[in-house]
Amino acid sequence: MAASALDRCRDAGLYLAAAESLTGGLLADAFVRIPGASDVFLGSAVTYDIAAKASILGVDADLLSSQGAVHPKVAEQMAIGAARLYTQRGHEGRVIGLSTTGVAGPGPDGADPAGLVYIGIALPEGMALGDDSGPTRLEGYRARSLELHLQGGREDVRRGTVAQVLERLGLALA
Repeated sequence: MAASALDRCRDAGLYLAAAESLTGGLLADAFVRIPGASDVFLGSAVTYDIAAKASILGVDADLLSSQGAVHPKVAEQMAIGAARLYTQRGHEGRVIGLSTTGVAGPGPDGADPAGLVYIGIALPEGMALGDDSGPTRLEGYRARSLELHLQGGREDVRRGTVAQVLERLGLALA
């Protein structure tokens, strides 16, 4: 799935950037293990710490304070933040942002159960986002999140999250 996404982005002149929390670089690894990924994949910010989500990615600090890091709007803002962070001169309007945030386990995090995950995808304004009702819009991007309830141990949740991001990315690029 990662190779297909890289090929589609390369053909369309698009780039990818990620912001990861619970996956801790696993999403980036799915891309960089493929030769030639550097043509498309710009990088990933692992913002495991809640304050880093605000200071590095620009996630609303009040949202983080009131809702915590495991929230759909946090995933959307992380995805937008990744796209903005990695946009370079000449890439404007062509960077897709991806994000992961949630509880990998083994146990719950406060009221959030293990396996509760939000993934985000941010597309430049000109790209179709499927059902266009109510996406988060910010600085030339539209973002959506998806709530997941994954089963299994910590590594199962992390790998399942990456698989879901890649699947959703594939659908967005289709």
